Amino acid sequence: MGTLKHPLVEDRVIFGEGTAKEQWLKAFKEQPLAALDLELFRSKRVVIVAPHPDDEVLGCGGLMQQLIALNCKILVLAVSNGTQSHPNSTKYSLDQLNILRPQESLAALNCLGVAESTERVELNLLDGQIHLQTDQLRQSLDKLVQADDILICSYEFDGHPDHEAVGKTVQAYATAKQLLCLHVLIWAWHWAEPLDPRIDWHRAKAFSLTQEQLTKKHQAILQFKTQLEADESTGNAAVLSPSAINRLLMPYEVYLSDSFSRVL
Repeated sequence: MGTLKHPLVEDRVIFGEGTAKEQWLKAFKEQPLAALDLELFRSKRVVIVAPHPDDEVLGCGGLMQQLIALNCKILVLAVSNGTQSHPNSTKYSLDQLNILRPQESLAALNCLGVAESTERVELNLLDGQIHLQTDQLRQSLDKLVQADDILICSYEFDGHPDHEAVGKTVQAYATAKQLLCLHVLIWAWHWAEPLDPRIDWHRAKAFSLTQEQLTKKHQAILQFKTQLEADESTGNAAVLSPSAINRLLMPYEVYLSDSFSRVL
């Protein structure tokens, strides 16, 4: 993992191996988070807004399985096709990634066992430039989101500029429409530390995965082959390092929302 630094993300820099999974497990054992209320979701439609194909699984791969048991429908909005994951690569061209990354996402949904209850829509905004296309994202939300939907998106301070642009835009839309919006942590697990004051832990709730859900989530993550392999043509390491994957396979997923005080 190299350094992902962008002026938009300030001090939330993705660098090196990041905070070890064991540190997070120890911290949450000492100070457990309250549980996410699953009854909120029963028989609802849940719209997961993923900046790139894989973020829906990395962030919500456990909860998505649970949603099916709660008779939910799922709509995944892939904001971009993740075509900038391999800059200057001859191993994966932009055109190849434009095809491969959505295919990997579909294969992952099959591994989770949620494909039949999940609709997937590609918005085709430019990877790496989502902060310049928030009007287009808002227009797509207006067309696709329904009055009783629950929204899930990347955290508005996740440390990746695309994730943060999506989080801020979806939260603003949800606030305007008075919809429940949950933010899932993905890259924040890398740059943050336990009890890090840059994260609003008071808004956090945990969804605990069963061992079966965790195993399926792992199998699903393994479908993102373009993100798991080093790029020999550029010398770049895998986008998702073994430590990053390990960290995303904690036995719980953490969701934050401005609405917890009212409805959770």
